[in-house]
Amino acid sequence: MSLRDFFKPRQDNFVRLLLEQSEWASKGLEALVAYMVDANQASVDEVERCEKEADEVRRILVGELNRTFVTPMDREDIFALSRAIDDILDYAYSTVDEMMVLHLKPNLHLRRMVSLLREAADEVHLAMLRLKDHPGVATEHAQRAKALENRVERVYREALAALFEGPAEPEHIVEMLKLREIYRHLSNAADRGDEAANIISDIVVKMT
Repeated sequence: MSLRDFFKPRQDNFVRLLLEQSEWASKGLEALVAYMVDANQASVDEVERCEKEADEVRRILVGELNRTFVTPMDREDIFALSRAIDDILDYAYSTVDEMMVLHLKPNLHLRRMVSLLREAADEVHLAMLRLKDHPGVATEHAQRAKALENRVERVYREALAALFEGPAEPEHIVEMLKLREIYRHLSNAADRGDEAANIISDIVVKMT
């Protein structure tokens, strides 16, 4: 099947749902950026809202996938891409939720990681927007998302190193353990962004 066949009207539903998922992920990361600037309940609520809306879209997509015998691309690719995008937002919500529960304040490392993740989520969304008419451009956006994942991982390693440079006092150790979990959530979100980018690139190769 060609890429043009993939976008026939009867096939548009899967594309629309994946695009909607990526849009919610982008909005959710935007809200997480806002939280890192000003840790307020409104930003927490917005991240949660985006996560719930994205979950609903994924439920619809999985339902459509289970009812459709012939799919416009590999069923595994549809499911895996949807799951990767969903995981990006799940980790974003876990981050802000646990920061509230653990009474952690945003720091420079968190702001840098989240800013890069927001850019990566935007690139995944742009890749989905361009997939139909400009698959080559979609691949470029996917590659940018992968490059941003590498940058998140560098900041993640810097953040961990800074944690272990602190004093060996009980208060610092408790703070270190809390922050390490939050850093890990953001690193995992970056990994899922990288996975989504790989799947998009694979789809373009298969369909062109």
